[in-house]
Amino acid sequence: MKNVVIAGYARSPFTFASKGELKRVRPDDLAAHVVKALVERTGVKPEDIEDLIVGCAFPEGEQGFNVGRLIGFLSEVLPISVAGVTVNRFCGSSMQSIHMAAGAIQMNAGDAFVCAGVESMSRVPMSGFNPMPNPDLYASNPGAYMAMGQTAENLAQKYQITREDQEAFAVVSQKRAAAARAEGRLRDEIVPVSDDGSEVSEDGCIRPDTDAQGLSGLRPAFSVDGSVTAGTSSPLTDGASATLVCSEEYAESNGLEPLARIKSIAVGGCAPEIMGIGPVGATRKAIARAGIALDEVGVVELNEAFAVQAMACMQELGLDHGIVNIDGGAIALGHPLGATGARITGKAASLLKREGKQFALATQCIGGGQGIATILEAVT
Repeated sequence: MKNVVIAGYARSPFTFASKGELKRVRPDDLAAHVVKALVERTGVKPEDIEDLIVGCAFPEGEQGFNVGRLIGFLSEVLPISVAGVTVNRFCGSSMQSIHMAAGAIQMNAGDAFVCAGVESMSRVPMSGFNPMPNPDLYASNPGAYMAMGQTAENLAQKYQITREDQEAFAVVSQKRAAAARAEGRLRDEIVPVSDDGSEVSEDGCIRPDTDAQGLSGLRPAFSVDGSVTAGTSSPLTDGASATLVCSEEYAESNGLEPLARIKSIAVGGCAPEIMGIGPVGATRKAIARAGIALDEVGVVELNEAFAVQAMACMQELGLDHGIVNIDGGAIALGHPLGATGARITGKAASLLKREGKQFALATQCIGGGQGIATILEAVT
């Protein structure tokens, strides 16, 4: 078996959909810009890249066709010999792209892959432009199409997580992200983006002044008598991210610096009406496959689709909030659906190196009732 490593990570700034600084930037151009920066920053030979695997949750409009192939053309750095494919596992799309590359490397089907993700929630609405649920499935299993906000409310009821506790969690996410930005801890991962002559170089969703009092005044977002608000949910976001995934042998022979080794991967299904608990099953699978105990994990990136969803997963898994999303999570940073998987996996790899820990976990829930997880190991 080959060792597979993450040897580079980059992303665009994440900004609010429809009102943020990237709302005018086409998602294919945005992702191409990040892919180009990743290739240039890592120094990987473009001609050695086997495939550009791009995750996108709603591959329509300007992020439609086979946007993975089109991003390769637009990047102006990848030769025509590099193939391109688009992957859709909703929120887990770009983590899935990393898993696909790892499997291909194990099969001797290439040594280097760019695994990216993109979502312009300004350009393509949630559920796409023309959603057409299967009427028989909707009648027999309506949870398969349930709105994400309602699934969050279901978790709040099931796990008895109060609104006040959700708001306290959201404040921590915002404060951590604000501190990371102020202290320059996000700078190296972000690729500045130009729009009409102005440069966007920082995340636009972080609200450093967030406090419990302010959040307490927000109306429930999904149910009149619910507890989930806009302040305890990840915002609609525009953004792109990319990682370089290659064999450890290739990295060594080509002078690339690995951030972390991919130790194990997993996906799993759960009841769609509580889709937010999906990381629990996937994480337990990945931990078992890695042959370690969960308490050996020193860094966790758990996507914060909602505060209550992250809290329910932490409760089930027994995770210490002190090691989860230490530079802030999606409530503060944003959640451009197709881009999040590569962001949190790349971030977990870089944090593993920065914090000097041995194992890291990146995991997220997925609409329709799924979870996905990646265990990373330090390269020594």
